[in-house]
Amino acid sequence: MRKIFFVLALTLTCIAFSTARIKDIANFRGVRDNQLFGIGIVVGLNGTGDSGKISSTVLSNIAKTLGVTMNPEDVKTRNSAMVMVIADIPAFFKEGMRLDVVVASIGDAKSLEGGILLQTPLFGADGNVYAVAQGSVSLGGAEVKVSANLQSKYKVVGFIPSGAIVEREIPFEFTQSNSVTLQLKRPDFTTAARVAQAINTTFERRIAKAIDASTIKIDVPSAFEDDVISFLALVEEIEVSVDMPARVVVNEKTGTVVFGGNIKILDFTLSYGVFNVTIKNGKLSEQQTEATVGALVSALKSLGATPQDIIAILQSMHKAGVLLADLVVM
Repeated sequence: MRKIFFVLALTLTCIAFSTARIKDIANFRGVRDNQLFGIGIVVGLNGTGDSGKISSTVLSNIAKTLGVTMNPEDVKTRNSAMVMVIADIPAFFKEGMRLDVVVASIGDAKSLEGGILLQTPLFGADGNVYAVAQGSVSLGGAEVKVSANLQSKYKVVGFIPSGAIVEREIPFEFTQSNSVTLQLKRPDFTTAARVAQAINTTFERRIAKAIDASTIKIDVPSAFEDDVISFLALVEEIEVSVDMPARVVVNEKTGTVVFGGNIKILDFTLSYGVFNVTIKNGKLSEQQTEATVGALVSALKSLGATPQDIIAILQSMHKAGVLLADLVVM
C-alpha cells in the first residue's frame, strides 16, 4: 500500500494576492451589452433547407414587398430555411458600426452551409429595431474525421462575421448627477471593500464607498466635473487585490481538477485503494504552516494517482469536512 504522510513543517508557503485592474473585474452601471434578435430567411441552400410551407410563405411575402406577386405553392423548395438571428450590441456602438451575427435553424433544415441570410431586422427587448443583418452564412472549418476526439461540424447553426449594421444607438445613462456606480462582475464583499479603498487611496480622498457585495458608489471630484471620461479612465487603471473564494472544480468526464490559491485542509487519515493518506499540520520555528490541496495533489500525482483517483479522494475529503473549500463537480 502506498502511503502519503504529511507533517507540513518542511516548507513555508508565502500567500500572494492576485491583483487586477478595476476595468477587468467591474463595469460601470449602464455600460453593458444588450441582446438583439430577429427571424429571417436563409436562401441558396442546396436542397438542405426546410421541408414545410412556412419558408415558402415568407419568401412570397418578401417578393410582394418588392412588387412581385408569387403563389407560396409555386415556391415550394428545400433551398431556403427559417432561422433565428441573434447578436450582442455593446454600449457606445454608433450607427454604421458592425456586429457579429449567429443564425440558427428553426425548422427541419439539414444544413445552412452555403446559404445567404436575407436582410433581417434585429430587435431589442423594447421592441425597437437596432440593427439589420444580412450576408453569407459560415459554418466554420471543413469537416474533420481524422480523430475520434473531434466533434463533427454542426450544420444548422452558422455565423456571419460583421454581418449586422447598427441602425440605432442603445440609449443609456451611466452618470447620476455627480456620481458613478461600479458593479463587480463577481460579487464579493472583500473585493468590493478593497476596490473602494484603492480608489480612495489613489485620489487621496474619500470618494468611493462599497454599498454591497457588487456595488461601489463613486463621487466624481469637482476637478473632473467637465471631464468625467478622463476620471473613469483613471479609475479603470487602478490595481486591486482580488479576493477569490476557496473552490475546487472537478470534471469527472475529462479528469480535470482546477483549484485556486492555497486551499487549506485539516488533519485527517484516508484509505483509498492502494493509497493511505495522512495529513498532519505542523510547525516550523514559531510560524504555523497548513496543508494545502496543491501539495496533496502534487504528492498523489508523484505516486502515480490517476485524475479519477484524485477526484474520488477530494470528494471524500469534502464530505468528511476536512477540505476547507466548496467542491464543484461538473
